Amino acid sequence: MTTETGGPPTALLLLGCPQVPVQTSVAIHLCDQLRERGIAPVIAGTGAARRLIEIADPKRHYIGEVIDLDLCIDQIAEHQRDFDHAYVFIHNDAGVSYAGTISAISKARLVGIVYGEHADETAEAITFPCDVVAAKATHNPMPLVVRLGRVLP
Repeated sequence: MTTETGGPPTALLLLGCPQVPVQTSVAIHLCDQLRERGIAPVIAGTGAARRLIEIADPKRHYIGEVIDLDLCIDQIAEHQRDFDHAYVFIHNDAGVSYAGTISAISKARLVGIVYGEHADETAEAITFPCDVVAAKATHNPMPLVVRLGRVLP
C-alpha cells in the first residue's frame, strides 16, 4: 500500500494538552500499531505533548516525525502536506475544534479519539464526518486501546 506520491501511507496523530494521562501511552501504542501496518506515523502536538512523547521514546522505536501542532495545521491548510489517516486526541472542546479543522482541510480518514471523564458528552459535540472512538479513560488506557483496535486500517 502506498500513497499518491509513491511513499508509504501516512498517519497524523494530533495531540493537544496532555492534561489526561492516557494520551501519551495511547499515542505511542497507536504509532506501534500503525508501523506494523506499514503506515508512517507523524505526531503533531503542543510543546508539552511533544516533550512527553519524545521523552517516553527517545530512540524513536515507535514514534516517527514529531512537529508543532500549529505548523502542521498551517501546512495542511496551505496544501503543502496531507495525510492518509488522521487521529485526533480529544478530551475537551479544543480537541473537538482541532478535529473539525482537520475534517475541513484534510483528505485524511479522520478518527476522533475521545477520552477523559466527560468522554460521552465530548463525543456528542462532534458534528462533522469522523469515526469516533470514545471511552471514559483517564488513567487506564486499555478501554481506548481495545476500541481503537477496531478502527485501525
